[in-house]
Amino acid sequence: MDAADATVEKLREQCLARGASGIQGLARFFRRLDRDRSRSLDAAELQRGLAELGLALGEAEAQAVCRRWDRDGSGTLDLEEFLRALRPPMSQAREAVIAAAFAKLDRSGDGVVTVEDLRGVYSGRAHPKVRSGEWTEEEVLRHFLDSFDSSDKDGQVTLAEFQDYYSGVSASVDTDEEFVAMVTRAWGL
Repeated sequence: MDAADATVEKLREQCLARGASGIQGLARFFRRLDRDRSRSLDAAELQRGLAELGLALGEAEAQAVCRRWDRDGSGTLDLEEFLRALRPPMSQAREAVIAAAFAKLDRSGDGVVTVEDLRGVYSGRAHPKVRSGEWTEEEVLRHFLDSFDSSDKDGQVTLAEFQDYYSGVSASVDTDEEFVAMVTRAWGL
């Protein structure tokens, strides 16, 4: 395990020691560290924040951690990158049920879930905004899809985005059995 991985593990342990509120509190912690209100953390902001938690890093170490977590190559960490790095890894049982749910949604089998795939799997006709005439069923389906579309809201959800969504949910569910049962019920697997 290198220094960046060790830092992630220490921070994850501190968050998990606080229970579900520790993981949920990460977004608040992130906003507090983001002193320039850029909606992202640079290495210096990350270094100061980790020091507050008792995780002292040198400048080079903070930059290495920032590079490791920076998925979009921006040189800074946005909230999604920060949270993704700190979520605990999922077991094979959790990953398998997520893949099964995704496969059920991906009716075309092309590896991407779109509004077209959702038709027949998820109905928006009973949604209050459809019933009131405020939204169309297409808008409800798009809104539903956007909840899983973590990156650029392009109307397409990949398995990786679906897994990212559920990794956040997974962090607050204690056992594999509970998680598998929850996802199985939710998607009628």
